[in-house]
Amino acid sequence: MSTIVSLARRIFISAAALGTVSFSAAMAQDNGVQFSSSDKKVEQAFAWAKGMALHYKGHPKDPVGSWYESALPPRDAFCMRDVSHQSIGAEILGLKQENRNMLTLFASNISASKNWCSYWEINKTGKPAPEDYRNDHEFWYNLPANFDVLYASWRLYLWTGDKYYINNPAFVHFQEKTVNDYINTWVLSADSMLTRPAHPNAPVPFNESDSFHRCRGLPSYSEGVANLKTGADLIAALYRGLLTYSAILAEKGRLKEAALYSLKAEKYRQQLEAYWWDEKDKLYYTYYSNDNHFGKDEGETFLLWFDALKDNSRVNQTLAHLSSKTWNVENTSYLPLIFYNKGLWDKARDYILYLSNETTARREYPEVSFGVIEGIVQGLMGITPDVRMHSISTIYKTSAAGNATISNLPLLNTVVDVAHLNARQSSLTNHGKQPLKWKALFYGSYHQAYTNRKPLAIKQETDSQGKVMSFTEVTVKPGQQVKVNVK
Repeated sequence: MSTIVSLARRIFISAAALGTVSFSAAMAQDNGVQFSSSDKKVEQAFAWAKGMALHYKGHPKDPVGSWYESALPPRDAFCMRDVSHQSIGAEILGLKQENRNMLTLFASNISASKNWCSYWEINKTGKPAPEDYRNDHEFWYNLPANFDVLYASWRLYLWTGDKYYINNPAFVHFQEKTVNDYINTWVLSADSMLTRPAHPNAPVPFNESDSFHRCRGLPSYSEGVANLKTGADLIAALYRGLLTYSAILAEKGRLKEAALYSLKAEKYRQQLEAYWWDEKDKLYYTYYSNDNHFGKDEGETFLLWFDALKDNSRVNQTLAHLSSKTWNVENTSYLPLIFYNKGLWDKARDYILYLSNETTARREYPEVSFGVIEGIVQGLMGITPDVRMHSISTIYKTSAAGNATISNLPLLNTVVDVAHLNARQSSLTNHGKQPLKWKALFYGSYHQAYTNRKPLAIKQETDSQGKVMSFTEVTVKPGQQVKVNVK
């Protein structure tokens, strides 16, 4: 469910929460992706997260088809926001068919009668969850969701190389309706975010006390703010959604259209920087109310999740504020990857250990374990596949001495092992049938790279925080292991 939930929606009672579910070492050590490290606390966190996440895999004979829990567990359901966040962690764990099925269901169920919304939450019977849906005119829906699903499907394409996510007719229809009709119907153009009506598609007659009327098109993932006109997270989602569609068009060779949607996306980011920064408190406002006032609540996380902030001084202020408070576990589950990506590696590790700690309240919520998996693989290990170049880049994000290895990792229609032996030496093993380009990155400025004592060309670039990275590019043949070190 959403990041911010009312007290009634926060109730989370399950066997796991009551302490009657345990995860044995055998469950965490089955076939599939494996992680080992000299940092035994992080290694244990991965083992716990793997066992917990796989516990949420749905029964193969459920009417909905392949699925995994991604909502409040007593509901046996999956929610658009949660699936969008959990999907890469799920792919890492081998839940490929589950991702395909669930995202296809979300894409397929948008309709004009719902003003181009889908079903916010679908349960294992294949029906919209009754907790969130009465009929096409009365239902609960958070407007960032369409853009979140669009972004998730693109990230899955980059990770897997599966063109289904960008070419399947259901996804193409979803993309086109989301970036056009959905935006128009819900009055979400960049220049109307502060003037849009609160309930542009409300049922008639409108019942303010009925959440399926009042929340039919919440303009934020923040569900605890009354009198809400626009959330900063919605603007960030619009930015990322349109930029994602631009990338999809570019991948299909439709470059003029891609440029147009890139410009549209930039208008949202400019609005965010021009109107939503509080110069006094050095923080972003997170919502704008119907009585025309800015305010702050939760929501900053999504400014970073959708990578909508480019001013590093503002990014750092936002990170400092996020790390100064304790958030609910849904919100916190995004933070390991965010903090790794933004260069605060020690804090990212702290979040992994916090989320996996048995004393952390509601750590059984599904997003937590999937977030830990993604935080370790994409964050700590710095593994980023990109089908557009049939390449994988890696970089070890740690300030401590030691090593870490991920093995049996599925990506780009193959399986790889990645080992960081230390901050200056890594290896990649390609278990697939096609050659793979490897961009081996290392933090710092080095003069030479080597593989098997053979010198390689080395180059430098900077990350989004301005840190210098040295890298070399090699081709790893099927069945080959390549080691690269820098001096």
